[in-house]
Amino acid sequence: MVFVNFHVVTGGGDGGAWAMLFLSAVEGKAAATFVVLAGVGLALGAQRNQTPSFSILTLKRALFLFVIGLINSLIFPADILHYYAVYFVVGLLLIRRSTRTILIVALVLPLVFVALLFVLDYEAGWDWETFDYAGFWTPSGFARNLLFNGWHPLVPWMSFLLMGFLLARLELGRKKTQNRLMLYGAVALGAAYALSFVLSSDPELAELVTVSPIPPGPLYMLAGAGAASLSIGICLWVFRKGQVNWLTPFTRTGKQALSLYILHIIVGMGTLEGLGMLGGQSAETAIATAGLFIIISVIYAIVWARFFRSGPFEWLMHKLVR
Repeated sequence: MVFVNFHVVTGGGDGGAWAMLFLSAVEGKAAATFVVLAGVGLALGAQRNQTPSFSILTLKRALFLFVIGLINSLIFPADILHYYAVYFVVGLLLIRRSTRTILIVALVLPLVFVALLFVLDYEAGWDWETFDYAGFWTPSGFARNLLFNGWHPLVPWMSFLLMGFLLARLELGRKKTQNRLMLYGAVALGAAYALSFVLSSDPELAELVTVSPIPPGPLYMLAGAGAASLSIGICLWVFRKGQVNWLTPFTRTGKQALSLYILHIIVGMGTLEGLGMLGGQSAETAIATAGLFIIISVIYAIVWARFFRSGPFEWLMHKLVR
């Protein structure tokens, strides 16, 4: 996600084949995986807490993320936190429903999005040269961005959270489950790219069969779900094998996902702005600066964990919503 976001703010410039291939491979996949993981975490929390207090706590967290996300949007228009807030609120309506109901809704949303493309103007508000969104702070513009044509619109991105709900109902600790997650994820990811390659030769279908997150068509959703399934399966497989001490720096970093997301905007992008690197940079520059930020983030997380149990924004959210 850091690689993609840094590429956006540094100008989205072209670069060598390897750089463009790398950015294309991760574009939209990391964000989708994080939403799926959020769904898994939310569903596991609901399984542990069957009382109304779970919904109240989730709504408080959603409000916190919504406010923080809107503040973030003043700096970085592609903020995802305020979308998370809405995912969580809608998710509460489905989290205790049957597996069949959740699956149907998850499968229908991408189709609804395609139908909306024929009814609504997907390009409304967008300036594709600058990625500015006119009218974002107006009621109609905000609603349109949030629900349909923003960076991570509820329709169809809500399907990723619902996928997390479904995964949480599996026996994730079993070898068989992990193998299936990796296999099905790889097949889905490969199928999405293969179908996109074959079908995109038809100009009339090109926009509908892209694996790019803008617009998030069915094949992008399939690719994102496949990448999430594959990534989660690999992580579970690695932990089941044991000998994971070498992963400690990364697990400590992962525990500060919220803080590091905010810091990569405030500190990371703020530094780029101070150095005059917002716009006009190559893809290689975006990758290099993002890689440097990631290394610094891991070091920071290791040091921070020696003195504190949670990241600064995780601590703040806990204090405000408990």
